[in-house]
Amino acid sequence: MNDLDYLEAEGIYIFREAFNRLNNIAMLWSLGKDSNVMLWLARKAFFGHVPFPVVHVDTEKKFPEMIEFRDVKAKEWGLNLITGFCPPTEAMDPTLPPAARSAARKTAGLKALTDQYQWTGIFAGIRRDEQAVRAKERFFSPRGETSEWDFRDQPPEFWGQFNTDFPPGTHLRIHPLLSWTEIDIWRYIQRENIPVISLYFSQGGKRYRSLGDQDITFPVDSEASTIEEIIEELTTTTVSERAGRAMDHEQEDAFERLRRAGYM
Repeated sequence: MNDLDYLEAEGIYIFREAFNRLNNIAMLWSLGKDSNVMLWLARKAFFGHVPFPVVHVDTEKKFPEMIEFRDVKAKEWGLNLITGFCPPTEAMDPTLPPAARSAARKTAGLKALTDQYQWTGIFAGIRRDEQAVRAKERFFSPRGETSEWDFRDQPPEFWGQFNTDFPPGTHLRIHPLLSWTEIDIWRYIQRENIPVISLYFSQGGKRYRSLGDQDITFPVDSEASTIEEIIEELTTTTVSERAGRAMDHEQEDAFERLRRAGYM
């Protein structure tokens, strides 16, 4: 078993454990590379059929390529796709800096959907290596009744033992990709031939490392136009994965404030 086999097995185990323990779950689908790998693992875990809804929180600011990808693949893979929209930026916390305030719309959109469908757990494709605040996450991470996250009070997860027994009213975020790195994601996409959006590949000397809303996400300098070239680039680059995310360059604690409030 190589390292990708181990990560795949861990992710599949987490999917099956959550499905067995929780009675009303769903999975976020942001349409990015991590999210597509997570969806691929879910299909493997349940033999091609994803037995819970796949949720896209639509900010109505996504790239057209992302929406086209969503609609084509949801039909091709037989997904139970649930979409929901977000409140306007003006309804968000005015003390947040501009990009973070715009991103906060996704938290509000997800909370509205969670309240509507009463999900007890939601799978999300975040990784520890993406951002310092996400490094504090757990595979099974409890949230309060209003989706808030107390990163100072997280359950221990030693030796692959996951706590899924929480008081009534607790909402869980489940993270099957927490151990993966960016290069793991691309090596797995290459190995499994997983479809991804064309925006990840260089056009005119630039490409997207991380995809979000059009107005707060920007491409970075890159000549990588194939998966092989992306993997090669990641072995040497000093540019961070989220260098093109405007919210990461605002106030130092902006991302942590978003995460505490329930951001993905």
